[in-house]
Amino acid sequence: MKKLFVLFLSCLLTSVAYGQSEDPQRIRQIAEEYLKLQTAGLTGQPQITVGAIDNRLTLASCSNPLAFLPPGSKPWGKITVGVRCTAPTSWIVYLSANIQVTGDYYVTASNLAQGQIISSSDLTKLNGELSNLPSGSITTPSQAIGKSLNVSVASGTVVRTDNLRNPMVVQQGQSVRVTSTGKGFQVATDGQALNNASEGQVAKVKILSGQVVSGIAKAGGVIEITY
Repeated sequence: MKKLFVLFLSCLLTSVAYGQSEDPQRIRQIAEEYLKLQTAGLTGQPQITVGAIDNRLTLASCSNPLAFLPPGSKPWGKITVGVRCTAPTSWIVYLSANIQVTGDYYVTASNLAQGQIISSSDLTKLNGELSNLPSGSITTPSQAIGKSLNVSVASGTVVRTDNLRNPMVVQQGQSVRVTSTGKGFQVATDGQALNNASEGQVAKVKILSGQVVSGIAKAGGVIEITY
């Protein structure tokens, strides 16, 4: 309240000095348009509500008010949005806002075990308020299909990206094909994987000569080494 009172006095004095006051409705519109831009990339349909400015405040007329979100804020749920002026005088006002994002999300269709590869039949689509879901909740099946679970989950659990991992394309002890490519040459040999690896991860391989090499795991049991 103390901060609000100081802001009120500052704005009141500057408005008297310049003889004009800022239209509160214009400030609300600037905040709303800013939030529309911030939510443009979100999945689903956002519904934005911006609260009114405290009627005790009289803001000096501003040539170019700019809206912003406080550091660390995310553009959904119940938030605070700021609008600042730098010319012809300086002031900042904060408005409450509520952003509801409605869209599709996916839950498990049955109990799923740790390590299970997810297929389309393992997912059930629901529609609801996305801003209330846990961080990383999936909104398209492609985010989960073909990946494995790193934990067991019960039926009806919201599927999250942090519970998923890419399936292993190389298993420890598996026979693999090692390809070495450089400027003007390409060599291939066989070997045995020394660790598990998902596609794109580093895999160590003991090749036929007994040497241990490292490369990038690819589908089909291939290890690529690029020089």
